[in-house]
Amino acid sequence: MDDDDEFFDTISVASGASRRRFDNKDYLSLSRNTVYQSAVDLENMELTRLDHSENGNSQNKVSRNRDVKTYKQWRDRRWRYFTNGELCVDFVLAYDKEGKPEDVAKREHFEANLQHVGLILEKEESQRIHFVKIHVPREVLCQYAEILKLRLPIRYDENLGEIENVFYSTLNKILDCLRVRLDPKIFPPKKYRLTAEFNREKNYLFDVDDPDFFNEAVRITVASYILEREKFGIEDQEKGVHRLISEGIYKAAYPLHDGDLHEKNSKRVKLLKHWAQVSKCVKYQPLDEVKEYFGIKFALYFAWLGFYTHMLIPASLVGILCLVYAATTLPQDTLCKDLCNSDIIMCPRCDKVCDYWKLSEGCLYAKIQHFVDNPATIFFAVFMSFWSILYLELWKRYSAGITHRWGLTGFDLKAEPPRPEYLIRLADAKKRKLNVITNLNEPAVSFWKVKLPSIILSFTLALLWVFIAVFVVFGVVIYRMSLITSEVLYEDKITYRIYILPITAAIINLVCILILNIFYQRLAVWLTEMELQRTQTEYDDSLALKIYMFQFVNYYSSIFYIAFLKGQFVGYPAKYNRIFGFRQEECNPGGCLMELTIQLAIIMIGKQAINAVAEMVVPLLTKMYNSVKVSMGIQEAPPDQIGIISCNQWTEDYKLLDLQSQSLFSEYLEMVLQYGFVTIFVTAFPLAPLFALINNILEMRLDAKKFIKYFRRPVPQRVTNIGVWFPIMGILGRISVVSNAFIIAFSSHFIPKLVYMMEVNPDHTEDGFLDSTLAYFDTADFEDGTAPENPSMNVSICRYAEYRNPPNVTNGIKYKRPLIYWHILAARLAFVVAYQNLVTFVVTAVEWTIPDIPRKLNDQIKREAYKTNETIIKYETERARLKHRKRKNRDSVLSGETVYYDANGGFHTSDLANTSRGDHIENS
Repeated sequence: MDDDDEFFDTISVASGASRRRFDNKDYLSLSRNTVYQSAVDLENMELTRLDHSENGNSQNKVSRNRDVKTYKQWRDRRWRYFTNGELCVDFVLAYDKEGKPEDVAKREHFEANLQHVGLILEKEESQRIHFVKIHVPREVLCQYAEILKLRLPIRYDENLGEIENVFYSTLNKILDCLRVRLDPKIFPPKKYRLTAEFNREKNYLFDVDDPDFFNEAVRITVASYILEREKFGIEDQEKGVHRLISEGIYKAAYPLHDGDLHEKNSKRVKLLKHWAQVSKCVKYQPLDEVKEYFGIKFALYFAWLGFYTHMLIPASLVGILCLVYAATTLPQDTLCKDLCNSDIIMCPRCDKVCDYWKLSEGCLYAKIQHFVDNPATIFFAVFMSFWSILYLELWKRYSAGITHRWGLTGFDLKAEPPRPEYLIRLADAKKRKLNVITNLNEPAVSFWKVKLPSIILSFTLALLWVFIAVFVVFGVVIYRMSLITSEVLYEDKITYRIYILPITAAIINLVCILILNIFYQRLAVWLTEMELQRTQTEYDDSLALKIYMFQFVNYYSSIFYIAFLKGQFVGYPAKYNRIFGFRQEECNPGGCLMELTIQLAIIMIGKQAINAVAEMVVPLLTKMYNSVKVSMGIQEAPPDQIGIISCNQWTEDYKLLDLQSQSLFSEYLEMVLQYGFVTIFVTAFPLAPLFALINNILEMRLDAKKFIKYFRRPVPQRVTNIGVWFPIMGILGRISVVSNAFIIAFSSHFIPKLVYMMEVNPDHTEDGFLDSTLAYFDTADFEDGTAPENPSMNVSICRYAEYRNPPNVTNGIKYKRPLIYWHILAARLAFVVAYQNLVTFVVTAVEWTIPDIPRKLNDQIKREAYKTNETIIKYETERARLKHRKRKNRDSVLSGETVYYDANGGFHTSDLANTSRGDHIENS
């Protein structure tokens, strides 16, 4: 009786029904959920029958429970094991059976090499897609664990405490009071164990006989390494499963999830229910469990995202306090009171069709702007400048602790192989170059003839598209300038021009940004491919540089325009500076800071909301589409995922999306762009850290849910840091210092107020400040054809927001810059220099006083190295002593002496000349 027959007979016995036999093909045509649910129903039927049957004694119940247990064991074995139910599946290859003869030859050669190195393979056929199940035996694990220099736990029983930095330890104590620790019953705390690089010659250090010594992450890592190293052709470069996938010989290569989404005891379901849920957002992340399941690269991303989110909490609180301060000081704000009670007549906002207007009409706008332009904003800008540097320094300390806990101290990448796409494109290249590290002849391209021109062309096109993004911003500006004179806005011009126009322009800009992102992503990939980057690291760095350059200009250019350029070169009513015949945009009398806030809020919040929806909807729709194709066997050209009708984990995972090595790229990019919003322009939007905090709480859990439900399990990768993103954030921190200094100096009223109180007002108060910022203009001096055609009021003098001489000036030229303007400009530049130098000094002091590795952690690393050496010396001494005993015993036997061992392990000899040699050997 085979396994399938035994399985269905077991179900029949458990259900109390008549014995019936199922054909294996009929069983395979059922879905996994159907089989599982049928078994559950049968179990419930049997339990009901036993409860109501007169013969339902304890013996029947025991028999029934035994049969059900047998079924469950068979089901779990069938789901993730070989046919014999003994060997687990560590990796899976999928291919289309309708391949070309040369592809079949390469595949067979590749699989033969895999078996030659010791892997165990088993094939399973389906309608169209065939699978190769791979198991890594323990001997192969030992061999390649040594080659990969994996750090594995050694036999050392002393409990070495884990070192955390002071900030995180304090934060943990506070959060413990809020009961946010993980449930120890669900995620038992793991004891920190001493690790060392695995060495077969020192296997006495490791508990190799433990069945769980090589966990799933190690097995997957070894299998993936072998798959990338084995050849499928004659040439040295014809190797690696990823190149076979690129050529279409294999459809996919992936490790398995440890169960579907219905198995309660699997790690996948445990992480899904107790980590990847928004309702668990107040709980700690089980980073050790994430590391075991997804690998260090993914765990480090979630660790960084969690740390960044925690650091946003104090920034959010300070931002909220700034708004509370603004709300409490609003009734006493002199500028708002003067503006709301003013009867000043302002000059028209546009030529001919615009009328004069009263300054008091912008009262509400001035009150709203007070929330982002007040003394607390200055404090918040300084605070965020220090916060950005402190965050980076504390992250370096925290990451040093977790990477040490995960056994990555001293880890470094060695001899990275060429990219499969690189080898394919250079398959016919005649030029070869010896790689001194791998000692292989690799195809090479001429730097001067091929590589340099491609790099120049790549970055030239990249700069061209950067200018296209700038032109899009320019187009939005023209749109805003043209709408100022639109007849549609006449009736309620103040409401439209102050609120509706900035909001609609920001929404249009956001739509343009999202459209350009699609082109930028494809353009960046195409340009990077054209550069012929040899390794995946070089490729990823070049791609990251281009995409971030695109995104930086795309998202920030409009904000930089409003912050630093809008309203700075407008001119005055007698001589406006024009673009395509349109007057440039002017800031309101209260300044452009409020409009900057509107632009920043719409782009930042809109981007985060759209990305959050897209990240969940797109994988879900893709998975549904793949499932439909798989279940219905739809054949398309080219066929990618068709004709699979089976019931096991490898077919279920084949329906999922492939988790590429660059899958985290978009996640890091989104967060780093958000970090730019939070730091560079936080002066204009004090609530930016709060919205970032809310987004990240959702992002962290939704990302986890997405990776668990809709993607295949990734191959664990060892990394020691978050890569190129850390230096990018460091650069953003430096830019934020300069940006906030210029925003405070040129976009707010802080410096003009300060100069007015010190030089102009003898009482050193703000009284009269608003009037000093408005210049006078004689309506008789309008340019021809620019004066209002149908003015509603008779005005001879109007006012405009500028520092210029009045028309009736006695000592000077009318409408020219007065001396106070130059004093304010000098004060603004002096403030920028002083602010930047002060922050730079403090930042340098912080970087110098806070070491990258905590002192206690550094001491622990040295202590562990010492303990490891002591353990090795201890075992080596015992082995040497044992060998010496055996050798001495053998020599003594041959020389006629007997050996006596004392309690301390020492030995003594005595002459056995009178003892027969046969008796001596027998006694020995």
